[in-house]
Amino acid sequence: MSDLRSIVFDREVAPFERLKALMELLRSENGCAWDRKQTHESLMPYLIEETYEVIEAIKGREDTALCEELGDLVLQVVFHAQIAKERGAFETNEVVESIVKKLVKRHPHVFEESYDLSPEEVRDQWENIKVDSGEKQGVLNGLPSSMPALLMAFRVGEKAGGVGFDWKRPEDVLEKLREELREIEAACQSEDRALVEDEIGDLLFATVSLARKYEIDPEQSLKKALDKFRDRFSLMEQKVREARKSFKEYTLDELEEIWQQVKKH
Repeated sequence: MSDLRSIVFDREVAPFERLKALMELLRSENGCAWDRKQTHESLMPYLIEETYEVIEAIKGREDTALCEELGDLVLQVVFHAQIAKERGAFETNEVVESIVKKLVKRHPHVFEESYDLSPEEVRDQWENIKVDSGEKQGVLNGLPSSMPALLMAFRVGEKAGGVGFDWKRPEDVLEKLREELREIEAACQSEDRALVEDEIGDLLFATVSLARKYEIDPEQSLKKALDKFRDRFSLMEQKVREARKSFKEYTLDELEEIWQQVKKH
C-alpha cells in the first residue's frame, strides 16, 4: 500500500495513473470503508447524478465547473473499472484500449482511406458499421431501456435515419404531426383510453422527430418550456396573492386573463 500512496502523491506520474492508484488504495483494507462497500449497482445513482452535473456545467458555460464535473465523471469510470478488476473481469487500461479500437474502426475515412464526410454522413456511417460488423444484431439494438423516453425517441429516429428510413425535410414531419393530431382527435371521440394513449405516444415521437430535424435536443427544449411555465405561473401566483385572493376565487377566464398579462410582462 505504501507504493500506492507514493504514486498518488508523485507529481512525476501521469495524473490518470495517480487516479487509478488512488482508487485502488481507497478500495483496499487500508483505504476507506465507504469506498470498499460500493458495488456497480450502488454506484449507479452517482453515475447518473455526475452526468447531469456535467450537463449543467455545459449549459452554464462555466469552464472551471465543467473541468471539475468531468473529473467527477472520470472518477466514476475508474471506480467501476477498479471493482471489475477486483472481480477479475477487466481493468481501466482495457476500458481505454477498447474505446481506442472502437474509434479507429468507426472512422475508416480517417484511418483507412482518407475522404471527407459531413457530420451527418459520419453519424450514418457509424450506425452502418455497427450493424455490418455484427457488433449489433439490428439497427435499434443496444439502446438501454432505462434511457429517458424523449432521449430514446431521439436516438431511435437518428439510428433509423442512419440507414435511410427518415423524412427528407422538416415539412414532411409537420405533415405527420397534423396526421397524428387528427388521429388523436378521432381516438378521443371513440373514448378508447388505450387508443388515446397509443396516439399520444405517436404524436410525441413525431414531435421529437421534428426537433431532431432542426438539431434541437427535445429534452432541453421541454426543460426550457417547463422553466418558462414555472416562472410565469409564479408571477401569476404573486398577482393572486397581491389581490389577497386564492385561485378558487377566480374563474378560468379570469386566470387566463392574468396569464396573458404575465406573458406580456
